[in-house]
Amino acid sequence: MPVGTKNQLAPGLGSHHIAIQTRDYAASKAFYIDVLGMRQTVEWDGGGRRICLLDIGDGSHLELFEPQPGQALAEDAKGNIVFHFALACTDIAATLQRVRAAGRTVTVELKDVQLGHLPVTIAFFEGPGGEVVELFQVNG
Repeated sequence: MPVGTKNQLAPGLGSHHIAIQTRDYAASKAFYIDVLGMRQTVEWDGGGRRICLLDIGDGSHLELFEPQPGQALAEDAKGNIVFHFALACTDIAATLQRVRAAGRTVTVELKDVQLGHLPVTIAFFEGPGGEVVELFQVNG
């Protein structure tokens, strides 16, 4: 597909963020901001730990999760700390219908959440390789 081609099956679909659990939240945040020039767009408390979205520079984001106090990192069998990847979407309900029709398991149903000052709608599903995919829609 040529660069800039619009997705006709899932309107507004694009990359929104990659989520990682940090080993050292402050050090990771400082590195991505001070060394790579990312900009923090929002930070919030996610059940007793800090989470932030850093704008990478093209409108996509890196989501950093502070480790849960007293818990080991949630790593996969290979030791990776990537939680999921998120796709920006302008019609999550219609996209979830397509995901279900393709036989994929929806693991988190469509819901509205408030991330600090940022109102969003999200949903999660399992991709064909077991990967966790989030659909992410900014509201307002």
